[in-house]
Amino acid sequence: MRIITISRQFGSGGRELGKRLADHLEWDYYDKEIIETLADEHGLDEAYVKRMLSNHGWHNLQLTYRNSFAHLTFDPGLKTQLLVRTREILQEIAEAGNNCVIVGRDADIILQEYHPFRISVCADLTSRLERCMKHENKKPEDQRLTEKMVLRNIRRIDRNRARTREILTGKAHGDGSTFDLTINASSWDLKKLVPATAEFARQWFEQ
Repeated sequence: MRIITISRQFGSGGRELGKRLADHLEWDYYDKEIIETLADEHGLDEAYVKRMLSNHGWHNLQLTYRNSFAHLTFDPGLKTQLLVRTREILQEIAEAGNNCVIVGRDADIILQEYHPFRISVCADLTSRLERCMKHENKKPEDQRLTEKMVLRNIRRIDRNRARTREILTGKAHGDGSTFDLTINASSWDLKKLVPATAEFARQWFEQ
């Protein structure tokens, strides 16, 4: 079994790269499927679950470095239930034994015992904002966010993800030692990155 995890800056294109990579390798792919499972199990709207988890929140639990989940006491709060269930779903995916690509959900940390190939995808702020605005422009006009609102979301999500990683890894945000490959997707056509990324992963698994 081989697992590739993709952590990404919001708007960097990491999700698209992950899906294209999974298709290229003909591996299983997990991203929104995790949200769909959580929503179905709890009888919740998928968008609501996504918003809950987008704020992360592992730091609201009583965690300790390198022993984050072993002695977790149950908290009836819905967010805690969703976070704990997310971890269980990731474990179930890994235990299924199929080669797969998993985007987000701190899978690289939660599944570290399976030795995944850990990719980080980043991009400069201008590229990320442009990518997000292209996504917004596909929405009905009355549902679109302004550029100012999108920029605020990017910065908020960046802070949340950075804080979460610092707590879960015990290392400062930006420490590249927690990843096996970092990709700056700022000026790239993501389709052209896929073959090179797949080859890098293949050699990493075979070393």
